[in-house]
Amino acid sequence: MDGQLSFEFEQRKTIKGYPELHWTGKRPYTSTQYYPAQLKESFGAPKDGWMNKIFWGDNLQVMSHMLKEYRGKIDLIYIDPPFDSKADYKKKIKLKNKTISGDTMSFEEKQYSDMWVNDEYLQFMYERLTIMSQLLSEKGAIYIHCDWHKSAQLRCICDSVFGPDNFRNEIIWCYRTSLRSSEKAFGRDHDTILFYSKTDKHKIHPDRKDFPVSEETIKRWGAYADENGFVSNKHFAGSSSTMIDTSDETKGFYINQGIPRDWWEVSANVAKGNTDEVIAGKYPTQKPELLISRIIKASSEPGDLIFDCFMGSGTTQAVAMKLGRRFIGADINLGAVQTTTKRLIYIRNKVQDENIFDGFQVYNVNNYDFFRNPVEAKQLLIDALGIQRYDSSSAYDGELDGWMIKIMPTNRIATKADLEELKANLPYRTFEKRREENPNGVVEKIRIICMGHEADLKASLEQELSAYKLEIEILDILRDRTDLQFKREADANVDKEGNRVVIKEFYPMNLLQKLSMQKESVEDWRQLVESIYIDWNYDGETMRPTVCDIPGKDELVSGVYEIPASATRIKIKITDLLSESLELEV
Repeated sequence: MDGQLSFEFEQRKTIKGYPELHWTGKRPYTSTQYYPAQLKESFGAPKDGWMNKIFWGDNLQVMSHMLKEYRGKIDLIYIDPPFDSKADYKKKIKLKNKTISGDTMSFEEKQYSDMWVNDEYLQFMYERLTIMSQLLSEKGAIYIHCDWHKSAQLRCICDSVFGPDNFRNEIIWCYRTSLRSSEKAFGRDHDTILFYSKTDKHKIHPDRKDFPVSEETIKRWGAYADENGFVSNKHFAGSSSTMIDTSDETKGFYINQGIPRDWWEVSANVAKGNTDEVIAGKYPTQKPELLISRIIKASSEPGDLIFDCFMGSGTTQAVAMKLGRRFIGADINLGAVQTTTKRLIYIRNKVQDENIFDGFQVYNVNNYDFFRNPVEAKQLLIDALGIQRYDSSSAYDGELDGWMIKIMPTNRIATKADLEELKANLPYRTFEKRREENPNGVVEKIRIICMGHEADLKASLEQELSAYKLEIEILDILRDRTDLQFKREADANVDKEGNRVVIKEFYPMNLLQKLSMQKESVEDWRQLVESIYIDWNYDGETMRPTVCDIPGKDELVSGVYEIPASATRIKIKITDLLSESLELEV
């Protein structure tokens, strides 16, 4: 059975003369299990038997799922993972087509958090890079986007995973910002992109037009260029360079085609307005398409398979589609999945090219379908379970019915490394006192709440704390969530009127609550809606929308839709500004 499948992979042996990076809680990552995926939505038709894929879920579980079919088949991986920047990243939410006059009409919604405890970031990246190495083809390459926070550590991890001989470049992406130097440091105006290949079979073939020559060169030689920008060698007569054969006029250079180097100056400003780069407002830390285009052009060919498991706004997927590549994307944040979906639909409608792979499907891995945003997950769990919350200084997150509660990160499965913070902060003096008072009694009851976990997680904790009699219980939300209520459900008033479907009202209760207003104060329910999808012939399992109502920046959804004569079973999906959706049949 698929659920029992497992995959093993050997670790690269230590190479003499090359350092290895060690951290607290470091563990080898040598195997993983298969996780099922559920097809939720499908857009467009296959091309050459292929449909692009978007996965919503923990990317470690997504990649474990992918090993069954795509092991050794990914041609290019680009990732823009967390940087360990110690910051939360937010997106401003406001009513559509509405002039904001106060805080009641707009707010900032956290998209993701980039805060890590101790060395858990390094284990997190190590495990994911290890499984990425298994997905890469023999000719494949990987680009890891990072900055000064962890670039040195990631270089060491990549050397151990991919091999130091497969390191190709440290690319410096230089951009202009408003940052200024201080009394302590120079202004930071660049990111680092680590470029590794799977083997020495990888070759780059960048588009030289993406690397223009300097303005000084254009000013000096532009007058000699022909209509194609070519400057022949004859114009270099008398040049101080002895490397130029001025007798050969067929040689020279193009003033609009420079030499690709590992220092890239690309503007960090993402296009504004309702374009294919920004559909519903700029996504936090969104990267420009030009930057990703250079990478995809250099390390892949049309038809190759591209993968990005920190998808965000879907820039990698958007560029891959435009350039005729196949792609797979993944993200833990539902907002990222919704943003990417809208962006790809926009491109499908705009770019009419039979050579591109524009059909795509949206999957849910391991039924990971109730946390919209992992940043808010801890508070949602506390509220849903009725936990008495403790302050952040405690080892525990709260107490429930005599059990001390520890909530593990909800954007991935819990590992033994995640227990390090708990073990470091446990009240050992209290444990010792209780043990002295009652040698045979339980000194503490600890309940760990997680979203999936390593099989030996409980046993590992019991063994390490065997000096104390503890009662340990693990609550796996993925398994034991049947009675939990995490959010208020949305509601809508939808009718059939003749040959039309009419949406009369829409009440996204969580959004309304965040806006701090009563539903009656919203001038038009459509101001709360990001998109509406309609499948006129729903099969009961997978939505295949033929209506994708995605309004522009200053526009609203229609709310009235003509029913085609061929319609059978109608399903509607209404998505609000928080990326929460109401699905209903009419």
